[in-house]
Amino acid sequence: MKTNRWFSLQNRFFSHLRIASAVTLMSAAAAMVGIGIFSPVQPARTSVANSAVAPNLQLFQPAVAEWQFLSSSTTPPSEAACFAAGRRCFTPAAMQNSYNVPPLYAAGFKGKGKTIAVIDSFGSATIANDLNVFSTVFGLPHLCGEAGVTCTPGMPTFTILQIQGSPPPNPPPPNNGTGQESHNLWALEVSLDVEWAHAIAPEANIILVTTPTAEILGVQGFSQMMNAVQYVVDHHLADVISMSLAAGEGTFSGMASLLPLRQALIDAQTNHVTVLAASGDGGTSNALKVPTKTPNLIPYPSVEWPASDPLVTAVGGTYLCTDPVTGSVVDSVDPPSQCQAHPGVREVGWIASGGGYSILFPRPAFQNTLPPGSTYVGSSVGAPGPNSNMRGVPDIAFQASARTGTLVYMTEPATTSSGTGCGGANPCSIGWYVVGGTSCSAPQWAGLIAIADQIAGSDLGYINPALYQIAANPAKYAADFFDVTVGNNQTTSIPGYSASTGWDAVTGLGTPNAANLLPDLAGP
Repeated sequence: MKTNRWFSLQNRFFSHLRIASAVTLMSAAAAMVGIGIFSPVQPARTSVANSAVAPNLQLFQPAVAEWQFLSSSTTPPSEAACFAAGRRCFTPAAMQNSYNVPPLYAAGFKGKGKTIAVIDSFGSATIANDLNVFSTVFGLPHLCGEAGVTCTPGMPTFTILQIQGSPPPNPPPPNNGTGQESHNLWALEVSLDVEWAHAIAPEANIILVTTPTAEILGVQGFSQMMNAVQYVVDHHLADVISMSLAAGEGTFSGMASLLPLRQALIDAQTNHVTVLAASGDGGTSNALKVPTKTPNLIPYPSVEWPASDPLVTAVGGTYLCTDPVTGSVVDSVDPPSQCQAHPGVREVGWIASGGGYSILFPRPAFQNTLPPGSTYVGSSVGAPGPNSNMRGVPDIAFQASARTGTLVYMTEPATTSSGTGCGGANPCSIGWYVVGGTSCSAPQWAGLIAIADQIAGSDLGYINPALYQIAANPAKYAADFFDVTVGNNQTTSIPGYSASTGWDAVTGLGTPNAANLLPDLAGP
């Protein structure tokens, strides 16, 4: 059984696929530069079983935070196999039940007529097939664009938008470069994003937006990625955008360097497009730009942009301690240890959930009123000014840890250029993985918002004020959110924060009780 784990202690970009689907959208390459989702710098962790991030950054890697290969069969691994690996694995049905989504399905709300855009670097030559296998084994509706699917009128679609083309998935030679070009790991990220957005909103359309750009250290490379978001917004190709990409705010020279990049977010708000972003997988620890291969940590608790932007809904992460077969009850008996250590607790704040306070954006008006017991601080120990009453991250949360992870199917193989064994391809096994990271959380929340849009009969767009307004009502907060009150996100010597009653800098307002929250978001 192959094991590995990556944490983004640097710019976060969770990247995804390049793929050849039955339906591929092409845009003018001259007009747009690439966009990607991924974290160029990640320290390699020796085992997914570890609970704390290694204090030193060892290697640049793409941004799937945690993964473990489980099976090469097309049949998903059993829960017993997952328990044997010290974790629990969630199927779509168990995840849906855990967050009380099925009552919405029963009412006819599955995201039909709405479109989710997932922004990724590179791609995966096998995503159309992988999505088909995933949909088949879990009984999900098939999308027009999956391999081997005959399209019918009114069928939801899976398409790929290549802004500037995509390179082949050949992995780089071992020990060559920074790891940003680890296309096989990007392929796993792609499968994660596409499959699990579909798992939550099974009748929504999905657009995979790919780019050959994977460099996102500070401003460098970010303009190409945000240009791709701009293209989606300008042409209103999607109602909801999910971004599993980020860079530590400390890698930017200041607000002036962000102003050109934010235009896509400003326009998304104007055009009623919801933008969600993973809050990051390094807890409060993120890396600087230098040294290139072993970057130093930002020397204070930090957050990542674009999740830190008030125009974005930042999604943090949890360990989900519900029964992985049914999702209907709390399970404190089975692995992992984080669930066993908290009897009766349904969710624990994930240790690597990105969270804290911005050094660039002041506290937005929507965060002025928080639920009782919230632990908003507004400043970061040792951070540069103004460092007072600043934007808190995240806003909300969802399952993230691979120890309570999602099952993902990926068949992007190693290539002959990999050499003996895996060589430069990592991962290179084909089949079922259990995967984690806040890049699990963001696409699943995107699925929920697609459902909320369908309920409303229109696009909700910018949802942050509405989320906090709901949470300010004690009765609605209790009914609409699962408040996560235990856990901490310190992963290195950099101080972290603890989960608490109400809002906190690990899980935000908490996780969704979807059957109650989404109708309230949609409004009367």
